[in-house]
Amino acid sequence: MAEASEKIEKKIIDEGLETGSKRLTEERIEKVINEVLSGETGARLKSYTDTCVHCGLCAEACHVYLSFNRDPKFSPAGKVKRTIGEMIKRKGRVSPEFIKEASEIASTECNVCKRCAMYCPFGIDTAYMMQTVRRICHKLGVTPLYIQDTAHSHAVTQNQMWVKEDEWIDTLQWQEEDAREEMSNLRIPLDKEGADFMYSVIAPEPKFQPNLIYQAAIIFNTAGCDWTMPSFPGWDNSDMAMFTGDLEIMARNKRFHFEAAQKLKVKRIVMGECGHAFRSVYDVGNRWLSWSMPPIPMIHAIEFYYDLLKAGKIKIKEKYKKSVTIHDPCNVVRGRGLHEMLRYVIHELCENVIEMHPNREHNYCCNAGGGVINCGPPFKKKRVESNRIKADQISDTGAEILITPCHNCHSGMEDIISYFNVDMHIKFISDIMYEVMEKQE
Repeated sequence: MAEASEKIEKKIIDEGLETGSKRLTEERIEKVINEVLSGETGARLKSYTDTCVHCGLCAEACHVYLSFNRDPKFSPAGKVKRTIGEMIKRKGRVSPEFIKEASEIASTECNVCKRCAMYCPFGIDTAYMMQTVRRICHKLGVTPLYIQDTAHSHAVTQNQMWVKEDEWIDTLQWQEEDAREEMSNLRIPLDKEGADFMYSVIAPEPKFQPNLIYQAAIIFNTAGCDWTMPSFPGWDNSDMAMFTGDLEIMARNKRFHFEAAQKLKVKRIVMGECGHAFRSVYDVGNRWLSWSMPPIPMIHAIEFYYDLLKAGKIKIKEKYKKSVTIHDPCNVVRGRGLHEMLRYVIHELCENVIEMHPNREHNYCCNAGGGVINCGPPFKKKRVESNRIKADQISDTGAEILITPCHNCHSGMEDIISYFNVDMHIKFISDIMYEVMEKQE
């Protein structure tokens, strides 16, 4: 791994970091840092920074640290010391160059996966501290270019892929027409008031993977579900603004999402297979809007598939034959505890399941969550090389198929598998369910 450690030392040029940092003055930096520290944080941050004794027990939990030859600067405590620790110590008196480096550390060397918090004897949440660094850098205008572009898309279109309203409706109609060739009475009902649930997805589905909407429609119609999708903004449940530190846009996105469901008078929201989106609507965006819990019940696809299988609404024709292994997405496993439901679903669908180790809440992050996948081409090699430990983990299973119910995990894993030449293919739960379920003629 020495070679990868040397590669990471090469300077990566990101226009967002370069241009943003050149506009800064030390006076403005000091003002913004202290505004965030005094106005947006409190006892939580102070207790973390005052309590950490730099014992290093968090280090072995971090895939970046493990993948880069256990270099101490990549340990969670090391990243805190290099960023927010220095800001507090110097009372905000840091240079534009420091802010540029802090933004890169917080956005590309930490996935805010919270695995380290599980091993800290004091329960220090390094992810929260890194998010605070991102918040400061956002307010200073120093954010990686590509993820900032995604946040701009959220601001303008209320989805992360610049999908226009007519394009969204056209995609749903197109998928409905295709699916009706397989199931003649199928509909993708738009704007149906009073349905049991609103189905929400993330924007990469209509943009790049409309087959997932097709599969969901087949599953829902086979199960006899009473469902709908909105034709207007609010259908995208994702939120990369949450990961840039643009909490105002994040909250606005979540308001659109919640209000879409309320306008349709549905009983609940069922979310597609995405982890960060679930975190944004269930644990972060709702709180920024002053709700301790979302204003309307919502469940992740894992929970919904679990209920369908348990109730016998989906029957399996023949279990999937290829050997599979399970990657646990951080935001629905460590963040929501759905690991056993996930295993129930996979075992109901698949004949040969091989666990990777460690697994469940102890599983290593995909290294694409936390918005890192959206940081774009400049950081791709750094991102993949900093998760050699994950490549080793999935390769050791010897499985033919990797299943993970999260879009970011898919993107990250595809890069890792390709870069490290792991002989494995990646699927969503719905890919497998659609293949093995009994369908109506």
